[in-house]
Amino acid sequence: MELNKLRYFYIVAKYEHMTRAAEEMHIAQPALTKTIKALEDELGVPLFMKKGRNIVLTPFGEYLKIKLDGIFPQLDRIPEELKSLQTQKKHTVRLNVLAASTAVTNAIISYKKSHPHIIFELIQNEADANCDISVMTGNCMEKNTQVIRKQCEMEEKIYLAVPKHSPYATLASIELSAVQNEEFVSLAGSRPFRSICDTFCALAGFRLKPSFESDSPIAVQNIIGAGAGVGFWPEYSWGKISASDTVLLPISSPVCARKLTVTLYENAAISEVAEDFYHHLIRYLQRKRRNRGKI
Repeated sequence: MELNKLRYFYIVAKYEHMTRAAEEMHIAQPALTKTIKALEDELGVPLFMKKGRNIVLTPFGEYLKIKLDGIFPQLDRIPEELKSLQTQKKHTVRLNVLAASTAVTNAIISYKKSHPHIIFELIQNEADANCDISVMTGNCMEKNTQVIRKQCEMEEKIYLAVPKHSPYATLASIELSAVQNEEFVSLAGSRPFRSICDTFCALAGFRLKPSFESDSPIAVQNIIGAGAGVGFWPEYSWGKISASDTVLLPISSPVCARKLTVTLYENAAISEVAEDFYHHLIRYLQRKRRNRGKI
């Protein structure tokens, strides 16, 4: 059955009047009558019958109209729904955050204050290429094959967070090998930042064996911030340690730093706000870098 024939039937069934239906669809009445007859022949049942000078639905016609009641109203809403979806897409920013999740979240919060209508979708998946913006560490292999429109790289030093009561707390800096026997608080092994930390420890001649590890950066930050162990702490992307019983020490050996890469992809043209937020995020990270997490 052709969709056009069914729509013609549906309009005629709505009015039970050929002339009015033909006027609504802007077609000649004989052509409409011919189409309805062709549909009846195709189905093998009469859909209308005469009642005086008018037509009414047969039981077969009533059955078909009920079925189409659940179809054509939905089809008619599709253009408006697609328009609404397009509008939503223009106001949606999709981010793949593989590093600096705390800083990115805070940047979103600050952006939303002046752009409350913007929708943010956050994912954390190396294999997911469907995003407008990605934030990753330079040591992490990116699998996104999209065309890059803009990209910004920033270096971030990695410090060692130690309890204030530990013998290391008064040092101006520390060699990483000095804490090889201490209990480490760390992200789980699947996290890109954990891979970086493992490399630092290997360069210092030992293997990182955490006493506490989690997939949640926030949980790790809280445990380190509470002074429950030593751990690596990015210079600005994790923010300032608020706990008074924890000290951040520069690591003198080996050199401990990572590269943060923020990328805007070419498909972000669909999202009118993606580029605006990209620049907002860059400015936010640069301010944090200048202030070392004090904002």
